[in-house]
Formats: sequence, structure tokens, C-alpha cells
Amino acid sequence: MALKRVILEMGMGNDLHGGDYTKAAIRAVKDAIHHSSLSFVRSLKLQPQALRIEMTIGVQRPEAVDPQRVKAALPHGQVSVKVVKGGLDVPDDAGHDRAVIASAGVAVRLDLP
Repeated sequence: MALKRVILEMGMGNDLHGGDYTKAAIRAVKDAIHHSSLSFVRSLKLQPQALRIEMTIGVQRPEAVDPQRVKAALPHGQVSVKVVKGGLDVPDDAGHDRAVIASAGVAVRLDLP
């Protein structure tokens, strides 16, 4: 058997004040997962832990994201988090604050024939 992607969802999240990249990343993941319902898990009588979930998070400062906090945002599955350069920082006019925008791709894989 092989891992096959069965779902791919995208999301966007932000932290409008304070520049918290982890907060923006978590919001992006939650945005992505709120676009789907994994009803096939119950229908096929699968164990939720059988889901392999791969999250890719894009932010301007990948090193500023806490992957463990992002991982904890998902209730099920074997989760991996990869943080890459992406997203967007938007400074305020005075240059003292920035809005941090993160993007997330969440892929769900199952071991299928």
C-alpha cells in the first residue's frame, strides 16, 4: 500500500498587531480545516489516527513559528509541520507595527492500495 493524498485544503490567517507568526499560522490552519468535513473517516470506519496530515505553513520569518503549537491545532491524525518562507508582512504607516499574514496548505493522506 502507499500513502495517497485524499484532501488538500488551503487557508490564510493573520495577526494584525504584534507580529506573532505562530498565531497567524494557527489561524491559517484553522481556516483551511474549516473548509472540509472528513465524513469519509466515519463512513469508512477508519481510525482518526490513520490520517497522515502534512501541514505546510508560509510566513516571512519561518524560524519565528512554533511548529508544536501549530501541530496542536489539529485534533486527529499523525501530523507533520513544515514552515517555509512565504506569507506577507504589512508594516503600518509609522513603521512600529506589522500585520503578519500566513498561508497554509493542509494535506490529508491515507495508506491505500
